[in-house]
Amino acid sequence: MSSTSMEKAIKLAGRATEEDKNKNFQEAMNLYENAVQYFLHSLKYDAHSDKTKQTLRGKCDEYLKRAEELKKYTSGSKKKPISEGGNKKEGGGDEGSDDDDEETKRLKNALSGAIVIEKPNVKWDDVAGLKGAKEALQEAVIMPVRFPHLFVGKRSPWRGILLYGPPGTGKSYLAKAVATEASNSTFISVSSSDLVSKWQGESERLVKSLFEIARAKKPTIIFIDEVDSLCSSRSDSESESARRIKTEFLVQMQGVNQDNEGILVLGATNIPWNLDAAIIRRFEKRIYIPLPDEGARIRMLKMNLGDNDHVVTESDFKRMGRETDGYSGSDISILVRDALMAPIRKVQSATHFKMSRGEHPTKPGIIQDDLLTPCSPGDPQAMKKSWLDVPGDKLLEPKVSMQDLLLAKTRTKPSVTQDDLKKQEEFTKARGVEA
Repeated sequence: MSSTSMEKAIKLAGRATEEDKNKNFQEAMNLYENAVQYFLHSLKYDAHSDKTKQTLRGKCDEYLKRAEELKKYTSGSKKKPISEGGNKKEGGGDEGSDDDDEETKRLKNALSGAIVIEKPNVKWDDVAGLKGAKEALQEAVIMPVRFPHLFVGKRSPWRGILLYGPPGTGKSYLAKAVATEASNSTFISVSSSDLVSKWQGESERLVKSLFEIARAKKPTIIFIDEVDSLCSSRSDSESESARRIKTEFLVQMQGVNQDNEGILVLGATNIPWNLDAAIIRRFEKRIYIPLPDEGARIRMLKMNLGDNDHVVTESDFKRMGRETDGYSGSDISILVRDALMAPIRKVQSATHFKMSRGEHPTKPGIIQDDLLTPCSPGDPQAMKKSWLDVPGDKLLEPKVSMQDLLLAKTRTKPSVTQDDLKKQEEFTKARGVEA
């Protein structure tokens, strides 16, 4: 995803420079701003080395500065733009905003990378089970945009939805489905690292800037993963900075003297009982995302196996669905990944191979009779070989079997304890809703 963002950023920046040279300043300004968004997206998800990060930040600063210069010119505050890439400001007049406005712009630019530009391509049907959660999200996100005439008078869409439940049950995956399906909405994904700063007073300004961006780009969905890290219960022992962040978050969610219509705050947490009571009230709809039931587990097993060759039957899937009671979606994904490694382990440990008929490993649709697959030493066609003796284009991998799934299950234990489930159920009885 990030490499695509970088390619788009470079392409947009090149077009912006060309339009700038051709004096198409309005088009150049728009292209510069779009390029910066993609550069910020790449900076957040792809840049690993300090050198790469420094380069990307330099590009962002350069293009943002030029976009601001062109914006002042196109809005009529300048008689002519300065030369491309110039650093001098025109004299004789007010050049724009004061230090506070410049700081606000900087904070908003820092948050621009949280805007999800490329959709994750997760559909509602890709989410196994959770019918209630999907319906609530459709009510809050999809229907108000598609059928605005339904939401008039006292009937208004949800402004805050909290997804809570044990870890690994699909809360973040649901958010990806929302980002994909809400094609006409701006989706902003943030975490505590995006909103917490070491500088005094900057964290609450980041929260305020986040909501200002959301209001400017609405309809908007703000997704806050692990919202408890930002909005835990207030106490006398917490720092003044943490208290101010929560206060600002409450003010912005309440929308006093602000138009929050068209903005949905979507939160996710594994420990809802740690949230501040006032924050819980702001999330009007609180949906429990439980461990998957048997039907959902069967579907997850099939989805995680995907297109890999296997000899697992429908009755095998049903048996595995029963035997994985207590497993989360994440646990099942890990179990299947372990089973998918079984053919590789068989190849590595094999001492004998035999000739087999099958599809060419790298040329789909071409069937060959001279492929080699692992076998037992007692097989009549067995030839003593190690995997190092097998040519790369002659290996026919063994298919995943039920035995592989059962063995993987012995190595993959449920990550959610009964104590965790008890706490979740108690919170649901007091304040939540079953999905």
